[in-house]
Amino acid sequence: MAIPPDDRPTDRAAVLAQDIRALAGKLKRRLREQGNVGDLTPSQTAVLLGLEKSGPATTSELARAEAMRPQSMGTVIAALESAGLVQGTPDPDDGRKTIVSLTDSCRQWISEGRAARQDWLLRMIQSRLSPQEQEELATAIPLLQRLVED
Repeated sequence: MAIPPDDRPTDRAAVLAQDIRALAGKLKRRLREQGNVGDLTPSQTAVLLGLEKSGPATTSELARAEAMRPQSMGTVIAALESAGLVQGTPDPDDGRKTIVSLTDSCRQWISEGRAARQDWLLRMIQSRLSPQEQEELATAIPLLQRLVED
């Protein structure tokens, strides 16, 4: 949405916030389409990304990370296990616990999905933006990064 130059800074920021949020959502959906996430629920996706980022974990640890009850997380893990995306092994320190980790096929699937999303975005940038527009986009990246820094 174009912002008239005489608008107040607060109005301008509100419009920018609305536009960025809408654009980020649309970009996320388009990238998801390219990555073939299939029928995974948001909880299942969060678990896979958490295991990829932080490594193997118990069901209780995963439940805490996602603010879920362990029983609910157990259902999520069972679905991922039946899909061949995660595997459980006994905890060497406490045989009553199971350590959940990504399978090799899941790691490959994640990698291929990322590559597909990267390739799609690269093709869109190259085909839809002129070299000058690509430079303009490059200057916006640090500004967007500052918005999400902690």
